[in-house]
Amino acid sequence: ALLIMTGTLSLKEIAVQQAGWHWNVLYQPVSFLIFLICSFAEANRTPFDLAECESELIGGYHTEYSSMKMGFYLFAEYANMFISSALLAVLFFGAYNYPGMGWATDHWGVNIANIIGIIVLFIKICGFIFFFMWVRWTIPRFRYDQLMNLGWKILIPLSILNIVVTGVCILLFK
Repeated sequence: ALLIMTGTLSLKEIAVQQAGWHWNVLYQPVSFLIFLICSFAEANRTPFDLAECESELIGGYHTEYSSMKMGFYLFAEYANMFISSALLAVLFFGAYNYPGMGWATDHWGVNIANIIGIIVLFIKICGFIFFFMWVRWTIPRFRYDQLMNLGWKILIPLSILNIVVTGVCILLFK
């Protein structure tokens, strides 16, 4: 649905289209929620970390590794969380755009405005990382059947419906 709305797969173009307060999360909240839930699942965060439960000492690949190899696995999970947060910030929250970016460019110059944009993007990414950790601390783990029901009975039909509704809206209003 986001591709239909923006008309491009370029992250830079998607970010440029979200200047000011025209963030995609306001136009595509269902896509945002689906992408957020799928980001949790892809990053193996607590509601969805079925195979790698650290608290279960007898299962998962965590029993096979220790020290440096285990550290690499944990680092990869946090890198995945960082990349998912960056994609959420770029696709739905305007990336480096912030309200008043034009004013900052006019009064302080392009370089300072770009530095502020990088800081704004990093703050958005850190906010999503905090949200990932907050959800991990508060929501219990799903059972396998609950995860399958969520994916097959809720998320996939909801995403197909979102694509159809977005396509119809684009056809009617453009």
